Amino acid sequence: MTNGAAGAPDTGARPPRSRLTLVILTVVTALLVAALLGLGTWQVRRLAWKRDLIARVDARVHAQPVAAPGPAAWGGLNVENASYRNIRLTGRYRNDRSVRTQAATVLGAGSWLITPLVTDAGFTVLVNRGFVPPGWQDRTPPSGPVTVTGLLRMTEPGGGFLRRNNPTAGRWYSRDVAAIAAAQRLKAVAPYFVDAAADPAAPTRPPVGGLTIVAFPNSHLTYAITWYTLALMLIGGWVLILRYERRMRR
Repeated sequence: MTNGAAGAPDTGARPPRSRLTLVILTVVTALLVAALLGLGTWQVRRLAWKRDLIARVDARVHAQPVAAPGPAAWGGLNVENASYRNIRLTGRYRNDRSVRTQAATVLGAGSWLITPLVTDAGFTVLVNRGFVPPGWQDRTPPSGPVTVTGLLRMTEPGGGFLRRNNPTAGRWYSRDVAAIAAAQRLKAVAPYFVDAAADPAAPTRPPVGGLTIVAFPNSHLTYAITWYTLALMLIGGWVLILRYERRMRR
């Protein structure tokens, strides 16, 4: 059977691509490969950064407690250099200014009991005394001097997932230090809070401390392998096309 007016046999083979098309294809492939290699390399660098961060945090968590940073150090604190320091502070709780923030823990749903502690140095630190279940009442709040050890945590502004803090209604979904301090009319408040350690004398009695989860997602190696694999696949596809075009021209 013939096809077209010329009656040429229909072999089903398409003509080779033009040289311009191959040049454009090569340039596009090169740009995409460069982008994928760049993403992979960026993930490798992030992997190194994350591993260093995990090592530094692990060292802080297991170090001996140090004094809580005072006002002179507050301006230099940030999440990377301060979070999860093991610190100690001494002072008196202001139990009348406590608030509760939403909590979901291994013990179930409930609240964190956040109580301001006026330190012996004169500044105030919000202390997360620990988890309390719904309906729990603090019938014997500490009234005298206390020494608290725990992990320094930077403020959590705004609220929780899809929920904003509502200071007027007393609904707190995150441990927003500045907002809590303003709502409770506190002065000279540190820009961090402290997750108190568990009470060794009664580790399961509310408020239950020592429930801080120290974990960092680290999928950078997987992402790096993915980007590099995609780059190799793209190069492989480009090589196959060039080989096919070369055979077509013979």
